[in-house]
Amino acid sequence: MNNLFNYIEKQSPIHGLTGATKLVCLLLWSFAAMTTYDTRLLLFLAVFSIILFPVGKIRVRDVSFMLWFTLVFLALNTVMVYVFSPRHGCDLYGSTTLLFGLSGHFAPTAEQLFYQFNYILKYFATIPFVLLFVCTTNPSEFAASLNKIGVSYSISYSVALALRYIPDIQKQYHEISQASQARGVELSKKASLISRLKSASAILIPLILSSMDRIDIISNAMELRCFGKNKKRTWYMAQKFKALDYISIIVCVLILAVSIALSFINGSRFYNPFH
Repeated sequence: MNNLFNYIEKQSPIHGLTGATKLVCLLLWSFAAMTTYDTRLLLFLAVFSIILFPVGKIRVRDVSFMLWFTLVFLALNTVMVYVFSPRHGCDLYGSTTLLFGLSGHFAPTAEQLFYQFNYILKYFATIPFVLLFVCTTNPSEFAASLNKIGVSYSISYSVALALRYIPDIQKQYHEISQASQARGVELSKKASLISRLKSASAILIPLILSSMDRIDIISNAMELRCFGKNKKRTWYMAQKFKALDYISIIVCVLILAVSIALSFINGSRFYNPFH
């Protein structure tokens, strides 16, 4: 069963960071990547985020499903951007450099290809970091960290439950799928795509019913334990901030500062090599 979007327990420097630190770093990193189109910074962020995978001891096959899904979405999105606005890059960079001796509305230009290259880099700069955050962050410890920095423990616990529930749904789907195949429902590649989609959609009803039943059990258990009665609570998985936490936050703050500074140096969010 492929890992969809859940915590993978390992011993690594990234796993050792507190959940609050990883959330702050994720936000700072995302702001830095989203606020700039400077190719140099985006390349650095993309390469650095990929390097962090072996540091966190996360293998590519551990997140293969999400990577393939992202790549397919990115390919479709890139094609649609070119189809609907093939000269947007020319408008941004203020010049038009036709390539391969072609002409016309859809003729490729260096400016448009450069813009779309930066567009792709934004995904490679952010998506690996998001996957790394999810795969290395224990939901319980993350909730404790959120509560530690001032977030209500009810909200923090809700976030932890949501993160825990994603792999539970995946497991339930797999179990129902296996049971359906044991009864003769074909879900393998032997059946046509339409047939597999119809069979998969039939799994949704028992999946929803079992999910509602699980939600009812959890809510009753929390109510019996008087969850939410007191203003504070203790956390079994709470961690203290360490030197590496502060260093990580400082590095991400510096990256965001560089992103903002480059916008002033370039005169805009876009790095223009065509001047």
